[in-house]
Amino acid sequence: MPRNSYDAVVVGSGPNGLAAAIRLAQEGWSVLVLEANETIGGGARSAELTLPGFVHDVCSAIHPLGLGSPFFAQLPLERQGLHWIQPEFALAHPLDDGKAVVLQRSVTETARELGRDGTAYSQLMSPLVSSWNALAQEILQPPLHLPRHPLLLARFGLLAVRSASELARARFKEEPARALLAGLAAHSFLPLEQRPSAAFGLVLGVLGHAVGWPMARGGSQQIANALAAHLRSLGGEVAAHSPVASLDQLPLARAVLLDVTPRQFLRLAGDKTPPSYRRQLERYRYGPGVFKLDYALREPIPWKAAICGRAGTVHVGGTLTQIAAAEQAVAESHPPERPFVLVAQQSLFDKTRAPEGRHTAWAYCHVPNGSAFDMTERVENQMERFAPGFRDCVLARHVSNSADMERRNPNLVGGDINGGLADVWQLLARPIFGPAPYRTAIPGVYLCSSSTPPGGGVHGMCGFHAAETALRDLGR
Repeated sequence: MPRNSYDAVVVGSGPNGLAAAIRLAQEGWSVLVLEANETIGGGARSAELTLPGFVHDVCSAIHPLGLGSPFFAQLPLERQGLHWIQPEFALAHPLDDGKAVVLQRSVTETARELGRDGTAYSQLMSPLVSSWNALAQEILQPPLHLPRHPLLLARFGLLAVRSASELARARFKEEPARALLAGLAAHSFLPLEQRPSAAFGLVLGVLGHAVGWPMARGGSQQIANALAAHLRSLGGEVAAHSPVASLDQLPLARAVLLDVTPRQFLRLAGDKTPPSYRRQLERYRYGPGVFKLDYALREPIPWKAAICGRAGTVHVGGTLTQIAAAEQAVAESHPPERPFVLVAQQSLFDKTRAPEGRHTAWAYCHVPNGSAFDMTERVENQMERFAPGFRDCVLARHVSNSADMERRNPNLVGGDINGGLADVWQLLARPIFGPAPYRTAIPGVYLCSSSTPPGGGVHGMCGFHAAETALRDLGR
């Protein structure tokens, strides 16, 4: 039973909320985490969505930043039951000729399969991969910070500030390398002609080489479970099924940290928010939504390019031009005819995900924010394009449009899984421009969600930086 007062109360048990709570508990603070849902985890949850025995990831599935997070790397999460599984290949990207380009851990091996573009790929990736640890310390910080590695950050910035289409066409001559970068950059939810879509492609590609694209054994829920177990070992408390409608409901606390987006913050704060700060948050923009499908399968996906069956993630979308067209349609508020589809096939590498001999698949595509359009047929047409006979493998499917995603998790505004649009301005001003964007205009109240730097992804760094801000403000 929660007490009447704590040093800190955290609202929301996503990876950022739990990371913030852990950081404060490390300093001896008494901490309570409140979660509205019956299960903790936010975007890192798993459930039997289709048939009994088939474990599906409700939101996030593949976690390069989970393994690459500087804060998570300090925590004994393996002792709390978290075990990472590395597929043989991080990523496969099939093309219409029946072949696929594959992102391997080795830059050299990946480049070897890229023909005339192999040297250019190696020259682009190798310096960043070899410097990943230092680069992570820079790009996973608030944007206004004193760089420890200014030359490295400048070198990355000159590449990252470009659009993905511009970078791909400038660096590569052939379609496989261009398509590989396009699929990586499409994770940005930005049109590939818009800056800084290249930044996302570079970071995800570098992560694939430097740390891999792992999955959590047993489902993404195990990430949240391990974080919560570690928090409890430090004396922290976690209370699920504890919705909060107003800051006035909370126990007394020196600090309140909110793992919510600006829209939920304004509802929780009510008239406590000064008008000028409220106006800034009301201008915060959300990005495209997602349409998600979870499958129970009688057998593995029958890819034309068999090598796709050795990758944990498959990018289904074809060429750079085709992926760019799909993402541009979304930006123009049209459901794309031939969507870019992200597919994860966890059960090929994690036998806990499905009954013996059966399999799961996790897939989503981008749609306009808040779209209720049923993309099932268009997604499955794309799957059939590269895996003929896919529909015949389906035992059951679970469909979630953008409204469904938001209903299950109010932080996913309009189905936006990244906590807000990540264009140039909202990378700098997330959710406002300033050296400490985690502070709100209410003393002692902080934002710690993916609507703060460094943004979306299961890495906990938003929560870590918010907690550090609270510690500086209120004393350790």
